[in-house]
Amino acid sequence: MTAAVAAPLPQSRWLKDRQPTGAALLAFALALPAVVPLLVIAGSLFTLDTEVWAHLSRYVLPEVVLNTVRLLAGVVLLTAVIGTSLAWLTAVCDFPGRRFFDWALLLPLAIPGYVLAFVAVGFLDYSGPLQSAMRETGVASAWLPAIRSANGWGVIVVLSLALYPYVYLLARSAFLSQGRRVLEAAQTLGLSARAAAWRVALPMARPWIAAGVSLVAMETLADFGTVSVFNYNTFTKAIYSAWFGMFSISAALELAAFLMLFVLAALWLERRSRSRVRYGGGRSGAYAERRIELRGKSRWLAFSAASLVFLLAFLLPFLQLVVWAVKHAGTDLDVRYVGFALRSLALAGSAACVIVAASVVLAYVTRVQAGPWTTLFSRLGTLGYAVPGTVLAVGIFVPMAWFNNLLQGWLVSVFGDAAPGVYLQGSLVTVLIAYMARFLAVGFGPVDSSLQRITRNIDEAAISLGVTGVAMLKRVHLPLLRTGIATGAVLVFVDVMKEMPITLITRPFGWDTLAVRVFEMTTEGEWERAALPAVVIVLAGLFPIVLLTRRGAHVA
Repeated sequence: MTAAVAAPLPQSRWLKDRQPTGAALLAFALALPAVVPLLVIAGSLFTLDTEVWAHLSRYVLPEVVLNTVRLLAGVVLLTAVIGTSLAWLTAVCDFPGRRFFDWALLLPLAIPGYVLAFVAVGFLDYSGPLQSAMRETGVASAWLPAIRSANGWGVIVVLSLALYPYVYLLARSAFLSQGRRVLEAAQTLGLSARAAAWRVALPMARPWIAAGVSLVAMETLADFGTVSVFNYNTFTKAIYSAWFGMFSISAALELAAFLMLFVLAALWLERRSRSRVRYGGGRSGAYAERRIELRGKSRWLAFSAASLVFLLAFLLPFLQLVVWAVKHAGTDLDVRYVGFALRSLALAGSAACVIVAASVVLAYVTRVQAGPWTTLFSRLGTLGYAVPGTVLAVGIFVPMAWFNNLLQGWLVSVFGDAAPGVYLQGSLVTVLIAYMARFLAVGFGPVDSSLQRITRNIDEAAISLGVTGVAMLKRVHLPLLRTGIATGAVLVFVDVMKEMPITLITRPFGWDTLAVRVFEMTTEGEWERAALPAVVIVLAGLFPIVLLTRRGAHVA
């Protein structure tokens, strides 16, 4: 009898522990902006419009799939080679200028891919400064390859120069953590220095390199501005064309669904490649000062390689932007740019405040009431950073339009002809929700990392003094989270300043920002006039790079 009564208790407790709590429901609410568009897009696969699908499969998908695969493969390969090679040189070797390149090779992160793209096209095109000067001096320019060729080599090179710092930063951390001892141990076993680097150091750095390459792959699949400048038809460009060219939301949804399959496949391949491999760690930076001193031609080859990448990826494009901006400031710089700048600042500032506040709440509820549901929802909420902006924009616009119609119908039923008009899908609310879906992970990372550094002993001491719940967050945790909150806010602010597809698709009518201005100018082929708003975006992008270097992202 006792056993019969006692048996169900563990099962009841198990179910009770796994029922969503108030904290889990709050985490679920914060995850909705990222979850809803994914569900909407996934649902479109089960309700295919046969006419739209026939058109897409015949005229759009063959070219789009081929171009996307070609772009992804080219950028991943080139960034892996450039980023890993430069990381090895600056972390393990010593050559002239190493201390400068150590941090300077991160500066290309400040230049959005679409800005680097229009600078490259504007400079190298037939009517650009280079070919024009060559014709004026009698030098033939026909031998120069067309940067906007059909095979896409130009967009591959430009995107690789814009994205290689992701691989460089993570691979460099890996090489620094190994130290020189790994190479010395391998050489004692009979391996040459080159063989030790290739067979020991590089495989040990594989998780970091794979993580950087994964970020590059996600950014490549999400890119819209760069491929638009090159008129290179990939999924993101096709989604925008389907919406604003064909005026077909169903076509945009179906293309977005196929793009999500690409994203999920890339994530699956990256995780599978590391699933059965285990790695040991080293003491970070313990042997960083014992570098391999390059001699003879090797030291100058290393200097030349680092200089070439730095010049092509940052210095020359930035100088060209400044020259063009100064040239057209007298005619283009008018009161409109006050509006562009204010709207960009308003969107970036509002998004930073909303996203960082949501990040604090999400990190805090995950800490104080950790459980399977809370953990699941927190992970879903930060999934949006792996989703292209065009996909999120389409997936959020559709449910917002449905809710808007539902709300409008209710207002009409209550107030009749006097009902006010509601346009939620074309409002700043939709823009901020899309930003939150895309960039919650950006704000959550620094905040959660800072919160993890606060020991449980501090919480227990606060509880012993009668400080719990929201009071503990306000009086104990927030003062200790100031650095993480500031870092997250700056990163979100800069990402939103640079963001193009979400702003372009979901912004209210007339809400043109600096990024939208760049898109409009480059669409019309006005490369030089696009430099003025681009310079402001680049200068804003330098802030997180400065933070990164000041917080010790490099070792002198």
